[in-house]
Amino acid sequence: MTVSPLPSKGSVLVGRDVAGRTLRVSSHPLQGRVVLSIWQDSTCVATVRLDERDVPDLVRTLTQSLLPDERAAGAAEAG
Repeated sequence: MTVSPLPSKGSVLVGRDVAGRTLRVSSHPLQGRVVLSIWQDSTCVATVRLDERDVPDLVRTLTQSLLPDERAAGAAEAG
């Protein structure tokens, strides 16, 4: 894909696993979409276009991923 300008409404997050890897989050309110795109340097390697109604589920999933897994905590206490 060709290089697109940085999102005018959104953000760019730098990955920590691979040099030059970024996640661009761009908002397109007139289309009712939020676009997540993964970039390697100046090349877009993947894109997901979310309906704006799906964004709360994404945020909830990201937030829950930071919480400790209750099953793993219970197994550690039992062992």
